[in-house]
Amino acid sequence: MAAAPKKRKLMISVIIPTFNEAANISEVISGVKRVLGGEYDYEIIVVDKHSNDGTMQIAKGSGAKVLFDDIGKGSALVKGFNAAKGDVVISMDADLSHRSDELRLLIAGIEAGYDVCMGSRFLTGGGSDDMPLIRRLGNKFFVSIVNVIYGSHYSDMCYGYRSFGKEVAQKLDLKEKGFGIETEISINAQKKRLRILEVPSFEKKRASGEAHLRTFSDGWIILKAIIRSLRT
Repeated sequence: MAAAPKKRKLMISVIIPTFNEAANISEVISGVKRVLGGEYDYEIIVVDKHSNDGTMQIAKGSGAKVLFDDIGKGSALVKGFNAAKGDVVISMDADLSHRSDELRLLIAGIEAGYDVCMGSRFLTGGGSDDMPLIRRLGNKFFVSIVNVIYGSHYSDMCYGYRSFGKEVAQKLDLKEKGFGIETEISINAQKKRLRILEVPSFEKKRASGEAHLRTFSDGWIILKAIIRSLRT
């Protein structure tokens, strides 16, 4: 009797935008490898904004594929999505705020049949070590606006730890070039009636380096992304 054919391992693509993350990127990549190695085939794609601190060299030395984008986080993610070969594509930050062990939960959401699986800091089991009250209130405000306009049921929206089924990222038709990208993903996924799942995620504080978030200016970017969504 012939042996059953060996089941192909799921291919995972992890997209990590970077800018001057030399102090963190090696550990981020090591965490991804630790979780995915053996169980999955995988690729790690770092999209770097021409860092001047050696981020690119460290990422390459750690086994990641490195692409370049000088525009912003949104543009970098789209470039990574377009290059990804995985059955599941995951966006992940480079500052060690995302726990690599949660990769399995994001993958499981796609394996269960959802198109988009989004980490949420506001579900039971989630949380944050890095969310001052002003950011918490701002996030709640923007989530409420999107939920009212589009009939969604999001608990979190401005968080970048997410997974996508094969080719779903391209279907989202993303245009945002900067920090409005997470908002646009949430809105477009709802507008296109994709199957969406939120899972709990815990956000750690940035390990090293300078934070790229600017509460008020980024809040304005998010609001503009919501307004632009009403025109399309």
